[in-house]
Amino acid sequence: MRALAGGSAAAFLAGCQGPTDGGDSGSGGQTGDSSDGESGGDGESGGSRLRLAQAKSPVEFDPVVLNDVPSLEVAMMIFDPLYAYNEDGTELVPKVAAEMPTVERDGQRWIVPLNTDVTFHNGDTVTAEDVKHTFLAPVEEETENAGEVNMIDSITAVDEATVQFDLKYQFGAFKYYTNRNIVPKSIRTEDREAFNKQDPVGSGPFTLENWTEGESVVLSRWDDYWGEPMPNLSTLEFVPVEEPTTRITTLKNGKNDVVKNIPPKSWGTVEGMDNASIESALGMSYFYLAFNCNEGPTADPEVREAIDYAFSMQTAVDRFVEPSGVRAVSPIPKTLAEAWDFPQDDWGDIMHDQDIDQAKSMLDDNDNVPDDWQARIIVPPDEKREQIGTSVANGLKEAGYDASVQRLDWGAFLDQYVSGSADDYNMYTLGWSGSPDPDTFMYFLFSQEQEGVTNGTYYRNDEVDSAIMDARQETDRETRRELYISAVETLMQDRPHIPAYTLKNSFGVRNRVQDFMAHPIDQFSLVSEYNNTSVQ
Repeated sequence: MRALAGGSAAAFLAGCQGPTDGGDSGSGGQTGDSSDGESGGDGESGGSRLRLAQAKSPVEFDPVVLNDVPSLEVAMMIFDPLYAYNEDGTELVPKVAAEMPTVERDGQRWIVPLNTDVTFHNGDTVTAEDVKHTFLAPVEEETENAGEVNMIDSITAVDEATVQFDLKYQFGAFKYYTNRNIVPKSIRTEDREAFNKQDPVGSGPFTLENWTEGESVVLSRWDDYWGEPMPNLSTLEFVPVEEPTTRITTLKNGKNDVVKNIPPKSWGTVEGMDNASIESALGMSYFYLAFNCNEGPTADPEVREAIDYAFSMQTAVDRFVEPSGVRAVSPIPKTLAEAWDFPQDDWGDIMHDQDIDQAKSMLDDNDNVPDDWQARIIVPPDEKREQIGTSVANGLKEAGYDASVQRLDWGAFLDQYVSGSADDYNMYTLGWSGSPDPDTFMYFLFSQEQEGVTNGTYYRNDEVDSAIMDARQETDRETRRELYISAVETLMQDRPHIPAYTLKNSFGVRNRVQDFMAHPIDQFSLVSEYNNTSVQ
């Protein structure tokens, strides 16, 4: 199962990061112990220490294999990508690359010159062989991130500072798959386990000082960092605080300087703090109710439509998500849909308002729905998604059918939601995050090539699949746009998903933290051309 673009943030299962608002199942993790309630200054000349509360603990650091957001949040401080996102997250800019690629053969060949000033933490210059290994290893090692790079046919190290990508087909979205964190081939292949868990070596502004899984990760500034700006911060400490209200408490009392994911019920609390504020940006995410289209009553699209009538997604989002997110009306997040001028209003009109009588009539008249049907809805350990599932269950009960909502831990949930068995689930709630191109949503969530990897619905529609794959192998933007419009309209009518919401990337930030920025795609934005966080 593919959960996260290996360090690239091109596309990842928003569910697999653990609760995207921190959930409410954890014990609270470790908190600071500074006697004055502040965690910042560390006494070092020209340096400062920043404590950041994550929603879960990282589990690994190798960008080739890592598959969860907390790990990515740390790894992006240790490694630098080939290309990085600009300030508003709409375009890429060179990082390890010296300039934007030269594109040849109508989008099938991409030639990337490298910045020869870029060095790894051990002093070695980043070479074309390192970039080649970074992009080929996910497929060669059969990692869960292989779908990020499986469009590549071959990679040639033209010379030490030039990389040539030849793709299997013309692929207009390829530039958004070049945001991969570069690893040193020789060090990583010598001992992949040690590289992943003990001594990751990158070209980023920080190095790993200490890591105790479940407790904390400490990073130290790399004073020989090749890039600009040099970080203002000397030390970063990431601590997992899974329970969201506890996380907010650590912000208020100064145990942590920055906390991730402000839950809806705590939004006003943080806004009212004298010593902290909220930094947020609408993310590139899509959360949804999904149906088992493989077997059971929900394999029938008329049953799925009846369930759409049984509850109001708008009401659920208003009650349980706002103001930490906004309603989604398609699998394409709002910001991306606006950039592509997609017909969001038309798509939104396809979904139904609650009509219990209509839901009951459709379910009662459907031979695929037993009179004693008990719908099974599984949800991950996340309050917002659990409330969406509960809203559906309550609507079905009003329509005369029993329904249960089972909250599973992440391991059990991830095993069950891809089984395709009606004994395991009829519906589930989950999310996905991608980049500023529709391919990173449509391909991974709905293409038949991805079935059983991220598509736990087992939805199959040849016309939709053809449109997605044709758009993937097309370079003309308007042609791609029309193909996606056709595919999404059919998806909305067939309802393998009912779109729910897009989350804001939100952070509680102590007033003593300066120049911290919430970014639409990147996680903790601390050191870049447009911001350089410091602690006063």
